Amino acid sequence: MRLQQTRLVTSDVPRLTAFYEAVTGASKGVATDAYVEFASPAQGLAIAGGQAGRVYGEGVVAPAQNRSAILDFEVADVDAEYERLRPIVADWVMAPTVMPWGNRVIVFRDPDGNLINMFAPAD
Repeated sequence: MRLQQTRLVTSDVPRLTAFYEAVTGASKGVATDAYVEFASPAQGLAIAGGQAGRVYGEGVVAPAQNRSAILDFEVADVDAEYERLRPIVADWVMAPTVMPWGNRVIVFRDPDGNLINMFAPAD
């Protein structure tokens, strides 16, 4: 078994796509008005419009409702990413901090409230 992708369901595909393009620097691979898959360095991340979830059953998927998953991105320099992202990110959870397990992290939410953790081993 191999995890293929993480798909975020949203009511605004263009907004969330633009956010992740700015945050990750990744370009769109597969892209339509209702579905986007990213190329490297965010390969494995996809965004789908809320209507895409209806194939699983009515009410099974709800945009902007996640409070249980965290997207982790390893970066070279957490502090540089923090400075770069400060004008882009509206909802900061944690400024640069060294965690007890030794990673330096920043934590923030995307426009739909999904939690993002960027980390690097602390020096």
